[in-house]
Amino acid sequence: MANTKYSRVILKLSGEAIAGENGFGINPKVITEMVKEVKDVHDLGVEIAIVVGGGNIWRGSIGEEMGMERAQADYMGMLATIMNALALQDVLENHGVPTRVQTSVEMRQIAEPYIRRRAIRHLEKGRVVIFAGGTGNPYFTTDTTAALRAAEINAEVILMAKNNVDGVYDSDPRLNESAQKFEELTHLDVISKGLKVMDATASSLSMDNDIPLVVFNLNVPGNIRRVILGENIGTTVKGHE
Repeated sequence: MANTKYSRVILKLSGEAIAGENGFGINPKVITEMVKEVKDVHDLGVEIAIVVGGGNIWRGSIGEEMGMERAQADYMGMLATIMNALALQDVLENHGVPTRVQTSVEMRQIAEPYIRRRAIRHLEKGRVVIFAGGTGNPYFTTDTTAALRAAEINAEVILMAKNNVDGVYDSDPRLNESAQKFEELTHLDVISKGLKVMDATASSLSMDNDIPLVVFNLNVPGNIRRVILGENIGTTVKGHE
């Protein structure tokens, strides 16, 4: 293994990132570039698990507009994450990276059910593991899934790969030109300041299990590798003071 800062990581990808500029669906060029970045890190010998969102296919706000029950809308969102996971798996394997998809919602014909010890074994054997279907329960986000799975598989860090945002700011930098970027925060800072890094449940879970986050811009080529090698980019959210 190269001289990397982390040896086992959770990479959190949003559905919107997979959509690229289209804003909806799966952008073939974007997902291919994303996979090349993951392969680059995988080739360093790093164990990588991925949690992917589903906002490029289904958003709960659409269900809300339809008057849909929240739990029903959330289950549809889980299915969207599984579609994204299968697409990622296919592109990764086309690039020579062995990959397994594990789902919280059981569907044995297309993916393994989530089994913690099996997931760890896959990682130890050099396979990328994609956790799909969220936590398997409504009312929880894929951010919470990332925090939960990170704790379960003993990941050293959660890499929050953001779409065209290079860290955590005190307000939305796309709306406020004078927004201030934080270099370093604690999970308690994130919760007390109401910063939109991840939802409160995910932040609390990360804090309780002392799991750091690195929030960075996915759209800059080589950024995942830079984080893995220990370069100080984006914003680091530490588990404690």
